[in-house]
Formats: sequence, C-alpha cells, structure tokens
Amino acid sequence: MPTAYEPVIGLEVHAHLLTKSKAFCACSATFGAEPNTNVCPVCLGLPGALPVLNERVVAMAMRAGLALGGTIRPRSTFARKNYFYPDLPKGYQISQFDEPLSQGGFLEFDVPERRDDTGKPETQKDARPTRRARITRVHIEEDAGKLLHDTGDASIVDLNRAGVPLVEIVGEPDLRSGAEAAEYLRTLRELLLFLGVNDGNLEEGSFRCDANVSIKPVGETKLGTRVELKNINSFRFVQKAIDHEVGRQCAVLQAGGTLTQETRGWDEKSGTTYSMRSKEEANDYRYFPDPDLPPLVVSEAAIEQARRELPELPRVKRERFVEALGLTHAAAAVLTQHPRIAAFFEEAAMLSGDPL
Repeated sequence: MPTAYEPVIGLEVHAHLLTKSKAFCACSATFGAEPNTNVCPVCLGLPGALPVLNERVVAMAMRAGLALGGTIRPRSTFARKNYFYPDLPKGYQISQFDEPLSQGGFLEFDVPERRDDTGKPETQKDARPTRRARITRVHIEEDAGKLLHDTGDASIVDLNRAGVPLVEIVGEPDLRSGAEAAEYLRTLRELLLFLGVNDGNLEEGSFRCDANVSIKPVGETKLGTRVELKNINSFRFVQKAIDHEVGRQCAVLQAGGTLTQETRGWDEKSGTTYSMRSKEEANDYRYFPDPDLPPLVVSEAAIEQARRELPELPRVKRERFVEALGLTHAAAAVLTQHPRIAAFFEEAAMLSGDPL
C-alpha cells in the first residue's frame, strides 16, 4: 500500500445469543433443524402475530455490553428496520437504533503477531503490546432467514434462522490493517465464549462480521468514502478481504478515479472483492419505533447483578496464569482460547499440584 494513504477500518460483529428460543417467539433457536421447521406466525411475519421479548436475550446482551465496558441504558427501545428481501418475511427487522441497550466501551486486543506463510503464529516469548479499539454500541436485534443458492439458477429460503436473537457490536473506525481486524475478532470471540453468550461458530454463521473500509491521506482527519464488506466468516478471509479492498481503493485513487459508497462481497476463490449493491444509509431503512414492543426498562439492581455475575474474562485469566502459576505468555494464550480448555487445565493443575 502506498505511504500516501492509510486504511480506516471499523467492524460490525453479529453474534447469535445462546438462548434456547428465538428473540420474540417460542420457536427453537437451535441450528441444524430441517429447513422451515422452527417457525411460527411470529417469525414468519403473518398478519396479527405479536412479538414477545425473550428475557434471556436481555440478560445475555447486558453481559456482553458490561464486559466491553459499556454503559447499560436504563431505557432502550426497539425499532423496525425496513427493507425488502426474500429472507425477511415481515419486510422489516426488529432491531435497536437511536436508543440501544449499551453504549460506549472498548475492546483491548494484542498487537498482531508475526505469522508464517501458513498463518501459524510465531513463537511468543513475551506478552505482546496491546491496543484499544472503541465500541460505539451493543444492541439487540433478530436475525433474518438464510438464502441457499446451490440449486442452479434458483434460490430457496430457510426461515429457521429468522428471529434468532443476536447482539450487534458496532466498533468505531479505530483499526488500521486487516491483521488488526483479525486480531480484534479473535479477541472478541474469546470474550463472548467466556461470557457464555455465543458459541463462536463461524462456519454456522453464529459469529460473523461486516467490515467498513476506507482510506485517507496520512495525517488527514476527514474519512474517505466507505465501502462495506459483508458477512465474512473466517478470520483469515477478513484479513485478506480488507487488505485486498485497501489495495483496490488505493489503485482507484492513484489512477485518478473516484470511489463509490457501496456494499461488496468477498470471493475467496479469486481473492478479490466484488460489487453487490450501493450502500444503504440509516434513512434508507426508514427506522421507526416498533409499535408492538414497549420500551425495554432495566433496573439499576438488575444491571449491578449482571455486573457481579460476570466471570473472569480471558485477558485477566491469562495474566493470572502467568503471574500466579508461572506459565509462559505463549502457554497462557493457548490455554485461554476457550473456557473449557482453561477449566480443564485449572482442574488438572489443582489435582496434580503442579501447573507446569
């Protein structure tokens, strides 16, 4: 990338919440059922069907917001995000807009480590320096259905996923490379796993992200034209897609062209991004308060209880493994990638009396 430009990257992460039922109805939220079997009048958008908020959704979303250092709003509201697509039978998605559940916060992540040609990290002897990326908001919304495009020229829709609860974690444009974006996502996935609110399964789409990518002259404060990369389901592909998109934008400007605000997809076979559609703005969705759902009111007592119930988070656990148990930073990093691995290690260390 020419030194004349620097990338500006912000991520929007969609994480399914580990509830048994959907966000606004009693249908199962379990992945893998036969197509269009976990559905009812509410998630099918049939006339007269009314949503009822799942209490567990709120509890899990609060845990995510608090763990990210956000401020839980005592009052938040649900809105209708209007757009027309085959996987959205109601013609709108229930989400939160101007009054989200959680505002602010940050995610602290390690500065990306050097990796070999296979993507494997090099040996980590010392703790890596860290960076903080700001969080704009954490809000609740329902997922849409899923279109399947493997039937020739036709597409079919599976609405089992319609109404599955998720949190959208919107980050500020604080990232400066594809490698930083991938490290941010790894760290966020670990956090949500330890909170017990998400299973971190990228292949099933329960943890996925959109990347907002632009470039600007070095030292310039005004941001450039933003391009959104949609639904990338691999840390490696996130890094590759962002790096390719940054290079593409630089090439366009250096050739005297102009950039278009648009949504682009990632083709992993060709290693390139491709145009999908012009990028929507908030006013294109015609947000308005959902008349079927009252404001969500959360008491201070409930917020404090949720704060007290937060588990030991992976970064804190990693530091404890190093300082109290004498592990290397590399070993502690491996053992805190998943809560079950960390729990197994701690139990084995206690039984053996020797963590090393």
